[in-house]
Amino acid sequence: MESEDTTGQLAELVLRAARRMRRSQTGRLAPLGLTPAQSRALRMISREDEPLRMVDLAERLGVVPRSVTTLVDALEAAGLVRRAPDPANRRSILIVLTDRGNDLRAELQRARRQAAEDLFAPLTEPQRATLRELLTALDTG
Repeated sequence: MESEDTTGQLAELVLRAARRMRRSQTGRLAPLGLTPAQSRALRMISREDEPLRMVDLAERLGVVPRSVTTLVDALEAAGLVRRAPDPANRRSILIVLTDRGNDLRAELQRARRQAAEDLFAPLTEPQRATLRELLTALDTG
C-alpha cells in the first residue's frame, strides 16, 4: 500500500512540475508571440539542415498531420516559416525557416532556459545532477 501511495505522490509531483514549467514557458514565450507548441515546432524545423515535409514534422512532434497544419499556419502568419512545394514529390509541402524565424531561435532558447531556471532555482547543483540522472533513467526506460 505504501508503494502505491509513493508512486501516486511521485506522479502528482511530476505533473505539477510539468504544469509549472509549461506556465513559465507560456509566460516567457508570449512576448515573442508564440505558444509552447509553436515554439516546439519552430525548434524542430530549425534543427534540420534541409526543410521538413509537413508529415515529417508531425511525426517528430508526435501529432497527427492535421495538427501540424494549424501550427504551421500560425508560424507562417508570424513570418517565421514559409511553405514551399517539394521538388521531389509535388504532393508534399516543405516547411522552410525564414530569416526572421532563424533570428528568433536565440530568443526562444533564452526563454526556455529561463523557464527551466525558474523551476529548478530551489535546487542545489548536486540535486539538479541527481534529478537529471533520475529523469534520464525514466526517459530511457
